Amino acid sequence: MLQMFHSTIAYAVLALLLVSTINAFMGISAKRNFTKKDRSLALVALIFSHIQLVVGLALWFNSPVGKAALGQMSNPALRLTAMEHPLINIIALVLITIGWSKHKKEESSNGKFKKIAYLYAIGLVLILSRIPWNLWFPAS
Repeated sequence: MLQMFHSTIAYAVLALLLVSTINAFMGISAKRNFTKKDRSLALVALIFSHIQLVVGLALWFNSPVGKAALGQMSNPALRLTAMEHPLINIIALVLITIGWSKHKKEESSNGKFKKIAYLYAIGLVLILSRIPWNLWFPAS
């Protein structure tokens, strides 16, 4: 059940991060004011990302596959799910969280948008780079 929840909420996290990042880049290019809607969108993406991280860590610590695979780092598929996926996603979440924290200290709307746009985008790319796509779209 935890695995299914982790996989299902992943779609929402990816969509929210993508929309929030695009919204921030559009805010930069349009030179518009940073509004409550922009803040809320970035916050919801942050919250869902953190929920996904907590569920993923719970899954990793409770799964016999996660810990058992640590001894089999020569297998690329096991290395991805046991080490690379969790580690890179933690780094991505740190960057997203830094983007959120830094935006709050900015005075200008452009600065707020830039912090969210760049750090959320880097986080999103990192997350996308370590998704076990073979588990999402198994070969027929």
